Amino acid sequence: MPAPQDGPLLDDAAGRLIRPYTVSNGRTRPSTAFDLLSLVMATGIEPDVPLGPEHAAALGLCDGPMSVAEIAAHLRLPAVVAKVVLSDLVACGAITAHAPAFHDTPTDRSLLEAVLDGLRRQL
Repeated sequence: MPAPQDGPLLDDAAGRLIRPYTVSNGRTRPSTAFDLLSLVMATGIEPDVPLGPEHAAALGLCDGPMSVAEIAAHLRLPAVVAKVVLSDLVACGAITAHAPAFHDTPTDRSLLEAVLDGLRRQL
């Protein structure tokens, strides 16, 4: 029996009912270059081609800026499949994607060591 909050594509006992390669139509490479931290956002343009339920779900998540990694997690899809779905939405103009902004300041080694020490204490 499908979980009511997840819709008909997920089953509590069986898991995902549709395989990821089916979602991406067998494609393994997106047509748009995405980083996992790339931010995507809906443009308000309705796709003029029929898209699958994952496309609609992804578009629904893009009301505000959201990273590719977050979208993949919400859709319960591998990142590469989510990137293919998102590249379809970019191609039809439904979303825009922006590369993550990185600061030019070097990472503080002492901060990274403190984080690593804290993680080791938790294990």
